[in-house]
Amino acid sequence: MMRTRPLKVALLGCGVVGSEVARIMTTHADDLAARIGAPVELAGVAVRRPSKVREGIDPALITTDATALVKRGDIDVVVEVIGGIEPARTLITAAFEHGASVVSANKALLAEDGATLYAAAERHGRDLYFEAAVAGAIPLIRPLRESLAGDKVNRVLGIVNGTTNFILDRMDTAGSGYSEALDEATALGYAEADPTADVEGFDAAAKAAILAGIAFHTRVRLDDVHREGITEVTSADLASAKRMGCTVKLLAICERAADGRSVTARVHPAMIPLSHPLASVREAYNAVFVEAEAAGQLMFYGPGAGGSPTASAVLGDLVAVCRNKLNEATGPGESAYTQLPVSPMGEVVTRYHISLDVADKPGVLAQVATVFAEHGVSIDTVRQKGRQDGNGEAALVVVTHRAPDAALSGTVEALRKLDTVRGVASIMRVEGE
Repeated sequence: MMRTRPLKVALLGCGVVGSEVARIMTTHADDLAARIGAPVELAGVAVRRPSKVREGIDPALITTDATALVKRGDIDVVVEVIGGIEPARTLITAAFEHGASVVSANKALLAEDGATLYAAAERHGRDLYFEAAVAGAIPLIRPLRESLAGDKVNRVLGIVNGTTNFILDRMDTAGSGYSEALDEATALGYAEADPTADVEGFDAAAKAAILAGIAFHTRVRLDDVHREGITEVTSADLASAKRMGCTVKLLAICERAADGRSVTARVHPAMIPLSHPLASVREAYNAVFVEAEAAGQLMFYGPGAGGSPTASAVLGDLVAVCRNKLNEATGPGESAYTQLPVSPMGEVVTRYHISLDVADKPGVLAQVATVFAEHGVSIDTVRQKGRQDGNGEAALVVVTHRAPDAALSGTVEALRKLDTVRGVASIMRVEGE
């Protein structure tokens, strides 16, 4: 039977995502009511600029007092899409205290202080759902929290930032330089006016922290994630990757150690073989591999950002939370029972592609090989090519076997000190083999 009293929803933020959430709630009201078992009513919308015209939203619902809205006492669910740490954290905890469950898209807050939000939700018997915080419309959080709850996840590997994937894709397929590709991404609306969070890897690192925490049942914060962006990736790197049968992607990689006693979480550009499914993920799309003991390899693919895709994830959570509310139940909370430590980047073992500018004379290759051997880094392949400008330099590209990151760092520092090495042009990890 349909309950006649509507469930009241407070919306914090009415930008690209928030306005789309409000639109879908209005246009799909009957369907949402049928799926939930009760009508859903938009009871208030907190914004910073009340004078802005918001099509389809009753002006009487608009308020600048978000605190008063979440503390009303009659709100069943708060949808938070304002982002950032504060005031979002204070508003979410206040919502729990005053009887509301929360649906959030706030990856930064969840990565920085998710433990506080989980604790507040549990203390007050409320739900905290956040599918939209990672990979837009792609169902990823719920499969990790629920569908794979009985399995052991060992690795999560993926492309979780559409802006950087678009830039690298244009550099690879169109031969664009980094600045040119960034300008195109900005013009198309894929990149913000200030793209730092995307291109420097902060956005992807926050998502990696969330994914690692859920996958490995341990607390992983943003500070635990090794982060490198794409600003140093050059056209030469893409060309070198092509010669190896690879392409370059910004990857989020979360892994459980082989002995099961620790985990790692990292975000950095990497070369992956063209045969790998992630290599074919184009433009602003996202894709994530999950490797579990029983389930094997699973791949999740789709649009990772944008108003409509993200709103789809928010509404999915809203339906689930409202159903729980009607049944006087709550969904899954924090699972951090393993309390595994997060190992530093220096202990990560992988392969490397290193490009050096060296003196074009006999004996240089032997000197370079000796440095690698002294640091315990085994060489897989070497390619050397003399410059055509006659300046006495050559380009030397070394691809290693798997080695600890700390060993690589020591190798690079030693190479920089060789008189015959004029410069280390680039260092990139090789993954997916």
